[in-house]
Amino acid sequence: MNFILYILYRGGVVVNSVTLINRVAIGDIIRRSARRYPSKTAIVDGKRRMTFQELEGQSNQFAHYLLSQGFRKGDKIATICQNSADFVVAMFGIHKAGMVWVPINPGLAPADIQYILTHSEARLVIVDDQLFANPSLRNLLMETVDKMVIIPYAGLPSEDGLPIIESALALQPTEEPLLEIAERDVAQIMYTSGTTGRPKGVMQSHLAVYIASLGNIIEMNLRADDVATAMMPLFHCAQHSMLTSFLHIGATNVILRGFDPVTLMATIEREKITWVFALPMMYRVLLDHPERASYDLSSLKFCLYAMAPMDENTLRRAIAELCPNFALGSGQTEMYPGTTFFKPEEQLRRFGSYWGSPSIINDTAIMDEEGNLLPPGQVGEIVHRGPNVMEGYYKNPEATAESRLHGWHHTGDLGMFDADGQLLFVDRKKDMIKTGGENVPSIKVEQVLLSHPAVANAAAVGLPHPRWSEAVTAFVTLKPGARASGEELIQFCKGHLGGFEVPKAVQIIEQFPMTTTGKIQKHVLRDTYRDFYAKESV
Repeated sequence: MNFILYILYRGGVVVNSVTLINRVAIGDIIRRSARRYPSKTAIVDGKRRMTFQELEGQSNQFAHYLLSQGFRKGDKIATICQNSADFVVAMFGIHKAGMVWVPINPGLAPADIQYILTHSEARLVIVDDQLFANPSLRNLLMETVDKMVIIPYAGLPSEDGLPIIESALALQPTEEPLLEIAERDVAQIMYTSGTTGRPKGVMQSHLAVYIASLGNIIEMNLRADDVATAMMPLFHCAQHSMLTSFLHIGATNVILRGFDPVTLMATIEREKITWVFALPMMYRVLLDHPERASYDLSSLKFCLYAMAPMDENTLRRAIAELCPNFALGSGQTEMYPGTTFFKPEEQLRRFGSYWGSPSIINDTAIMDEEGNLLPPGQVGEIVHRGPNVMEGYYKNPEATAESRLHGWHHTGDLGMFDADGQLLFVDRKKDMIKTGGENVPSIKVEQVLLSHPAVANAAAVGLPHPRWSEAVTAFVTLKPGARASGEELIQFCKGHLGGFEVPKAVQIIEQFPMTTTGKIQKHVLRDTYRDFYAKESV
């Protein structure tokens, strides 16, 4: 059979036409939705509204700007941004230029930001004006990278002669640049939190992000007439994946710049929001808010939660009072989300830390230490296969190989399937508390404490103990106006846990050390209270 390879030449770029015909690229999502729904609102950011056609044109302009600055396919472009419409334009412009997006959490310490910029070899940084106004970050960026683009997040005056994104777009063509992009080309490098060392750069391909968005559309029945919040950080894989999914189906995304209960409720009422993604603690705040009754939240059809379990009391109230359909989605930066879904029809059938069933796009199994796949009812490590598995850790082949033992992606999470095929999360391998020869899942203790009416949030860790090796120790924050003592909470736990699972101490604290994505930093608790039992005798 004869095979003819056609070569196109346009704008100084040689393009293999075969890749244009059958490629899978993240930027194609915006182009296709713009053709289907050109005049429909894609992004709402305060008073700013952007149609799909405008999003397509502006992201193409930003892609051309990057190419005009001498950057080439595969170059790393970093962002240090909070949620905004301009951030969305920038991230898709990077993808359309065939370059690699490196999102950086603005809440990281300067040393970690500098490490990521240096390790990733970022050629340009896109940064919010509000963040750039911080002298320590500004000095760091001026010393580390050659070029920057400023996003006018707070509308501050432009400094240092740096271009703002609006001027970068000016005079650039709105047509998409023709580039050869392969489906397994690295599209983005997202750095993990690095709680036990330097952050690791997770390489995800165009195919992984594209297929994950389709899986989300199918598994959660996303619709073009949905109006969804983009409230969680867009630099995080979970919210980015949901944004991409809703743009893929042609739905409207309403950007919120962080969680504020009144702002969220007002936005739901004004924009007729149908779909919310938030943390369990945020839903608890909404449920208990004194002004909730004054807002019309009846448009809500689906609420997704993630990163923490929802206790039974909160879940029952939320379904009855907020939204008829709640679901939990899970995944990780290395296994682009969603990977498993605990769906609305299962929420009130079983309780505990259920992650539900695997996505249509990936395999999920339970594996023992020797690489054997385990039957239902046996606990082991949760492992995956699928097109949404990372390409690897950037510049870290050893860690990549370790994550792929026995031909599966290893999550570091322990779990088991029940008799109905529902996945139950047991604990992070590193968070399992080993006390007096017994294993205690920290999440089991946390769920009991969260069911107490006075508790707002809870975390359980193992702290060094001369007798028990590790002592189960709990930390809680209380709801506003609520009162409870540590001893009272210990007695409550005794009614719901086995003797060895009951915390040896419950500490009531004002606030938890948190990541910007809402995860409690247990390693900080362990380090801070490491000597808590130092005076105990054997």
